[in-house]
Amino acid sequence: MTTQRGEKVKRVEELARSFQQHPLAAHYRPRLCRPWEPSSVWRLFPRQSAALAFAKGCKEDVHVFALERELTEAGQRIYLVTSYSELWHYYRTFRHSLMHCYEVIPEGAVCKVYFDLEFHKPSNEGLDGPQMVQLLIQYVCRKLNELYGVSCSAEDVLNLDSSTDDKFSRHLVFVLPDAAFKDNAHVGRFVHKILQPVLESLQEARGITEESAAPEMDVDWELAGSDELGSPQPTRRKPGGGELHFLRVKDKEGRWGLLVDLGVYTKNRNFRLYKSSKAGKNTAFTVAADNRFVPRPDRQLAAEECLFLASLVTNVSFTGQKILTLEVSDAKNMQASFRRPALHHPSIAEPLDGSQSSPYKEVDEFILSLVRKDGVQGAVRRCSYFEAEQLLVYDILRYRWCGNVARCHRSNNIMILVDLKEEVWYQKCHDPVCRSQNYRSSSYPLPQDICFSYLMKEDNEDLEYLMDDMGNIESSQRREGSQAPSAEQLPDWELWPDDEAHLEALEEMERTSAEEVPDELLLESMAQFESSEYAG
Repeated sequence: MTTQRGEKVKRVEELARSFQQHPLAAHYRPRLCRPWEPSSVWRLFPRQSAALAFAKGCKEDVHVFALERELTEAGQRIYLVTSYSELWHYYRTFRHSLMHCYEVIPEGAVCKVYFDLEFHKPSNEGLDGPQMVQLLIQYVCRKLNELYGVSCSAEDVLNLDSSTDDKFSRHLVFVLPDAAFKDNAHVGRFVHKILQPVLESLQEARGITEESAAPEMDVDWELAGSDELGSPQPTRRKPGGGELHFLRVKDKEGRWGLLVDLGVYTKNRNFRLYKSSKAGKNTAFTVAADNRFVPRPDRQLAAEECLFLASLVTNVSFTGQKILTLEVSDAKNMQASFRRPALHHPSIAEPLDGSQSSPYKEVDEFILSLVRKDGVQGAVRRCSYFEAEQLLVYDILRYRWCGNVARCHRSNNIMILVDLKEEVWYQKCHDPVCRSQNYRSSSYPLPQDICFSYLMKEDNEDLEYLMDDMGNIESSQRREGSQAPSAEQLPDWELWPDDEAHLEALEEMERTSAEEVPDELLLESMAQFESSEYAG
């Protein structure tokens, strides 16, 4: 009995080694074992624009991530398109390939408030980094409440740490339960506005006067009367930044700077992920010791995956939350200088003249064509792009026709939603009765000429990178041009020597391939070949 069991174990071990040496084809990737998860999508692109285009045209719930690779030029990245669940599954498994991973924050996507904080420790001896972070969280929460009526605390802020002996580094992600910003450009304006006191003090510390202020500096003055928005006159304050003086830090050269990195609010920004480090570095973002955020439990997900999903800046679902904005009052006269300050106005749903666009011009024009007919000049009050669901939500002005009541509402406006994955649009309503009934109209197809499946054509150059089932990433051209595998790498059936008679028969077949060979002749030839083989 013991001998049989040992032989059985040995056979299993041999099979395991065989499967490891000869895995399934690299393009095969099974669906995750969760019935509620999307089908598998795992595509790698050399250019960010190609990855974004593919994600827009994909029917699955996918997103774009940037990967830094070791032993490549500094800053060189490739771009991965996959779902959140698929990424997390392999993120834990292939740490050597996915250890330098970034979330791509698409232009125009609804997102959370986020901060990148850092300073050089040797140049700032005596500073208490964790205390500075807590003071900043308290200040931002107070400003969100003052400007938008949004209540939050440190328990709503995911605090991630990747500090070293030389550098203090934190990421903050505000996971607000009922609010998010229209996009990261609006987040950037909000951050600039609430930090104006300390920004002005830094300019004065650097000796910048009204006459020498650089026009490209993206800062403005704090408005008179604290946060009063009606006054057009800026006021000067004494140097020091007031209550925000704790945000002032020095760089390696001893120059004054800011704890907050204001350069992370650009379009299609790459924001480093939880558990990832920079290429060439070993310090990844982990949960800070003073973090107070705990993700909401989910029966279908492990606690750490819930934390990972909460850390994603654009992982925001359309659930009727407030969409926060901070508009520039007069873009034509906007100058980031002390002489002509730009006035930013916060709002939750402030009407705008004309229409407000989304990242998809063709879809915007189609929506306007729906609300501008029969003599009615409808407009778009605000468009919000929920990247996590590939959903555009248009709040409509001056066009109130509702399918639920089959007439125009007297006072309440409607919404038109566009599902980019399914390529359909439908109508919902702000009316309390319609909302209580959770009314949603039938879905109508988008015109074919504005659908991504019609517009997008694959570029063969963009299929340059492949990832096999062992997590190795390499160029497809390199794979095609690589040397033949050694005998140890080949399966048994490829090690058999070629039969000369067989090769001659194949050559003869190729020469006569223009003529159709009768089935009877093929069968007879096969029988003769087998009989001669056995005879030998």
